[in-house]
Amino acid sequence: MAHEMRGMTSLALVRAIAAGEISAREACLASVARIRASNPAINAFTRCCTARALREAEAIDARRARGERLPPLAGLPYAVKDLFDVAGEVTHAGSKLNRQHRPAAQDAFLVARIQAGGAVLLGRLNMDEYAYGFTTENTHYGATRNPHDLTRSAGGSSGGCGAAVAAGQVGMALGSDTNGSIRVPASFCGIWGLKPTFGRLSRRGSYPFVHSIDHLGPMADSVESLALAYDVLQAPDPLDPGCHALRVQPVGSALQQGIEGLRVGLLGGYFDEHATASARAAVRSAAQVLGANDQLAWPDAALGRAAAFIISASEGGSLHLQDLRTQVQEFEPLSVDRFIAGALLPAAWYLRAQRFRQSYRDQVNALFRHWDLLLAPATPVAAPVLGSEWLDINGTSMPTRASIGLLTQPISLAGCPVVAAPIWPTGTGGLPIAVQIIAAPWREDLALRAAWALQAAGCAHLKPVEI
Repeated sequence: MAHEMRGMTSLALVRAIAAGEISAREACLASVARIRASNPAINAFTRCCTARALREAEAIDARRARGERLPPLAGLPYAVKDLFDVAGEVTHAGSKLNRQHRPAAQDAFLVARIQAGGAVLLGRLNMDEYAYGFTTENTHYGATRNPHDLTRSAGGSSGGCGAAVAAGQVGMALGSDTNGSIRVPASFCGIWGLKPTFGRLSRRGSYPFVHSIDHLGPMADSVESLALAYDVLQAPDPLDPGCHALRVQPVGSALQQGIEGLRVGLLGGYFDEHATASARAAVRSAAQVLGANDQLAWPDAALGRAAAFIISASEGGSLHLQDLRTQVQEFEPLSVDRFIAGALLPAAWYLRAQRFRQSYRDQVNALFRHWDLLLAPATPVAAPVLGSEWLDINGTSMPTRASIGLLTQPISLAGCPVVAAPIWPTGTGGLPIAVQIIAAPWREDLALRAAWALQAAGCAHLKPVEI
């Protein structure tokens, strides 16, 4: 049965379970077997919760046996980045320091939502410590490796999510994105990712990195699964003051409405200058399908990235200040200097960056008076070799860990929703580079419609891997 399910998309699996062709228990055990076979090579999972998964799967089978109508994700195996609370388990957030914390009393809000939607939780996924990184080279739990080339990075900080979906361990994962942490692994691993509008989904029960920029969202093996997961995750949460979702806006049923009439533009300037030829080729492929010909500039992109850096460093450093003072030797060596530097930033810099952010959002939102969607590469390059200290971007040598987010950070600061669509351009040695499909705040539906059009045209898709 496990062999028969290999290559089956998560959407096809959910439909097969609903039709009684496969039991949820069989699907769960097939995923467990896939994890056991492939995880030693890619190191995506840091902990499996097989007993819970089997209970959840058997509950789905019992509901089907009773003739009940099944929820939309019934039986779908999924996993979560290790910053989501899972009842009875310690939330590590990629850190050694958090191992001493008490187990979570209840599931994170989004974990509870996805369970109510019928999905089956297989475990927790690797990440950069405290989500501060773009490569998931975690000294405490080991580096996550790219399933398409085990010498290369899976991206970060949701690298375990990207690798697990790309390797077929699970069909969907929950990740987080502050400066690109969903879109970068989606780009490097060749899967679909959604960073919703800032404040669209509740963050209650997730370990924070930068409270004023953190987003949570799904990553999946198809656009349909991405949209189904997003619809299940949507819900107002009065206990999360940062959640502004006053009403649910279902998108799954609108995917196939097409792109006719949508005004799609190409981001040039900064986004051309900081993209390699392969990244630009990926965007051209998507633009051809979506009928995008006109190029425009994103306002103050470099300043937006600088402001995101200042806010991230300052809030991240402040959050961990006490541990930095008393247990600095326990921090991730690859990020501890950035945390210390952030804790030492003058308050005036942080306040100035936040003031700039307000006017910056106004400038960005003004673009959507004339455009419905904007396209840009998600990463300047395809996945670098693990341990790389420098990237070559159009003849300029740039530090790897900071520069991977060159093209995602300006978008995050504005809070716009983005779908990362996996493209396979030439010149990358067979590796993917995603295209960001950017929409106005609260218009995830438009970005997902365009993503579906790219998938339907065969322009954006996954590639199976053998591990």
